[in-house]
Amino acid sequence: MVQITEFRVVMPLSVEEYKIAQMYMVTKMQQQQQTSGGADEGVEVLVNEPFENEEFGKGQFTSKIYHLQSKLPSWLAAFAPLNSMLIEEEAWNAYPKCKTGCISFHCPYFDRFKLTIESIHLSDNGCSPNVHNLDADALALRKVETLDIGTNARDYWTYIVGGPEIDLTNFCPAKKQRGPLTQGWQETCDPVMTAYKLVTVDAPYWGFGYRLEQAALAGERSLFLESHKQCIYWLDEWCDLTFEDVRQLEVATEIALNQRFNKKHTMSPSAKSSDTDGLIVETSNQQAMDEANLSSSLVVRS
Repeated sequence: MVQITEFRVVMPLSVEEYKIAQMYMVTKMQQQQQTSGGADEGVEVLVNEPFENEEFGKGQFTSKIYHLQSKLPSWLAAFAPLNSMLIEEEAWNAYPKCKTGCISFHCPYFDRFKLTIESIHLSDNGCSPNVHNLDADALALRKVETLDIGTNARDYWTYIVGGPEIDLTNFCPAKKQRGPLTQGWQETCDPVMTAYKLVTVDAPYWGFGYRLEQAALAGERSLFLESHKQCIYWLDEWCDLTFEDVRQLEVATEIALNQRFNKKHTMSPSAKSSDTDGLIVETSNQQAMDEANLSSSLVVRS
């Protein structure tokens, strides 16, 4: 049975700030996966290029393969070898509207598994009732969960996602007053915005399909929560960067990621800003960019 959950992630940022923060967060976490995963694990970027269509307008399209076998539940090995379960993702980022879809396992046992994430970012504190304009049937299926990045609760999936423990209830960034995030901060914070992430998952398999759907939703919940906590924790790193700065970091990161899998660089020529070996990136804030190369086990999708 198809399951639909709308995760609402409230953030102490403006919608404009989050555009840079999100791209920095995704890029940095992909860097970290490169250093923390196994020898055959990481993110392989197949395509990264501008797009334009009627649904989204103009944006950036990416196609990636996630080699994350160690992150998958071990019980899946009962149905197929974990080393056969590469995850393919296609994403259309036309901020403030984004869609990640066609996510599937590169494994014949799970060729019918589908998961999509549709994101809309608004300047509110998570109170908008139906930002995705769902019809009556979809609304009847939809569950809503508001995620509090100020929480310190951790569960099984938090540890699977990985990353350090972050306590934003005691966090005060040096460059901007955006903390601490104590109880009820969403009601008084200024600026404030919400990432409305609609997750639709379908695993049409008799006997274990529901369990797989629940695992996917639990994994996405923890991924959204932990990645957005890190996004605020890194605020002093990205708040002085321009969009072009972070785009250049993305280029250099893609080169490094694809070298791991012996792939060529796929970024569109207009976005390139590194030297021929992908080792030098010139930006207006090079020190902040250099500080992005830290180790962790987190991985993230936009």
